[in-house]
Amino acid sequence: MIDSARRRATLEDFWAIPEAERFHELVGGELTEKAAPSGEHGDAQAGIVGAVRSPFQRSPGRGGPGGWWIATEVEVLFESGEIVRPDVVGWRRERCPDRPTGMPVKVRPDWICEIVSASNATADTVKKLRLYHRVAIPHYWLVDPRDATLTVMRWSPDGYVTVTRAERGEVVRAEPFEAIELVVGTLFGDDPPG
Repeated sequence: MIDSARRRATLEDFWAIPEAERFHELVGGELTEKAAPSGEHGDAQAGIVGAVRSPFQRSPGRGGPGGWWIATEVEVLFESGEIVRPDVVGWRRERCPDRPTGMPVKVRPDWICEIVSASNATADTVKKLRLYHRVAIPHYWLVDPRDATLTVMRWSPDGYVTVTRAERGEVVRAEPFEAIELVVGTLFGDDPPG
């Protein structure tokens, strides 16, 4: 049962945390410290960045599909007053011609990828999924090191639709980066095909 007497956290509570110690998120009135990343988490995050940043973080027509700004671990403030620190996040350059800057970033992303933490899986798979749907993030990826899976979701008015669910050993073209092939196992420490 939810304790309705518990005070909801506010942006003031969030800003009161010293910047050097602020590894928190404010979702649904709840202030939560992000889990310290495991080796598996960090490897999966680096795998996502390695797969999408190089071909997409450039102007279109400059040696790859281009058209995106890709960042990691930046604070994003939504109009709802909620703040998240996604593992990997991206903005389409056609909608956001200038690189998102500042802290927090106040431009709504077009893609968010969260690496599921074993210690707090509900945050990514329920709470943030609901928030990202409410603020209309077009594409949401969940990378789960626990079972070596990638879940790719697309926003729809009724909720996110899973468009791809893949596991180690598969090669996919995952929205919104379908211009490239993604070897799912490389997100979990497998060597790239050679």
